[in-house]
Amino acid sequence: MSDTRSAGDRNLTTYRDVQLSPDFSELRRRFRRFVFPMTALFLVWYFVYVLLADYAHGFMSHKVGGNITVALLFGLGQFVSTFAITLAYVRWADRRIDPDAKKLREQIEGEEQ
Repeated sequence: MSDTRSAGDRNLTTYRDVQLSPDFSELRRRFRRFVFPMTALFLVWYFVYVLLADYAHGFMSHKVGGNITVALLFGLGQFVSTFAITLAYVRWADRRIDPDAKKLREQIEGEEQ
């Protein structure tokens, strides 16, 4: 019996099978266990900064040295934390996500040949 499905149908089936596979589910779970808490942590940090800027004028305008205020340090901290989170994610993904994603991709591409 020949396969009468079009190439698009076969690709769709392959991707659906991968999406339902335990390996893909584990990869997605591992990704979410890092990204969701990190996103929540950053959003809390960001909203604390915004709320302090709005409601704690005295604290945020306190001069630390020269013309450097607490607000300026918190604002710069936003940039530093963004780069730190990005660096942490890249290092984490290199160890925990990329090797398994590569195996999964090779498995998928190997079936097509």
